[in-house]
Amino acid sequence: MSERPRLTVLSGPSGVGKSTVVAHMRKEHPEVWLSVSATTRAPRPGERHGVHYFFVTDDEMDKLIANGELLEWAEFAGNRYGTPRAAVIEHLEAGVPVLLEIDLQGARQVRESMPEAQLVFLAPPTWEELVRRLTGRGTEPPEVIERRLEAAKTELAAEPEFDETLVNTSVEDVARELLALMNVV
Repeated sequence: MSERPRLTVLSGPSGVGKSTVVAHMRKEHPEVWLSVSATTRAPRPGERHGVHYFFVTDDEMDKLIANGELLEWAEFAGNRYGTPRAAVIEHLEAGVPVLLEIDLQGARQVRESMPEAQLVFLAPPTWEELVRRLTGRGTEPPEVIERRLEAAKTELAAEPEFDETLVNTSVEDVARELLALMNVV
């Protein structure tokens, strides 16, 4: 690869299937580096520190933000999430394709701090399908689901801010389309 890869940001409403698409893509192409976010949220069953997230305290998150060590950060459903800047830059400079899977607020911050990044919006096939996915998880209380649905309406309205839109009708197809956008063949 002659030129340095662009950072690719995958965003879209909660429940649209971002994690599923990314997991499928990385099974086929492990060379794509997925940035691991820091979060103040408690681990869900099966999640491991340093693999799924860096689980940090509120104080640790405050320090990361204050020291400018995050490319972006956001508060979502009562927890904070952020992308450690240094690791992203190191991988890009080494010629490694980097993917960030983050929310709308984060994508907007990346657009500000790294305008050359490619922003990709993952859209649900229909609103009804998104509601089904959000309510079917069974991992969150009703008030959290309600907040996620409200947030999803706002997130869907932001689609025009993105460089590309992929509709998640098939995990395999979306993963292939995303790899093509990242020039990973």
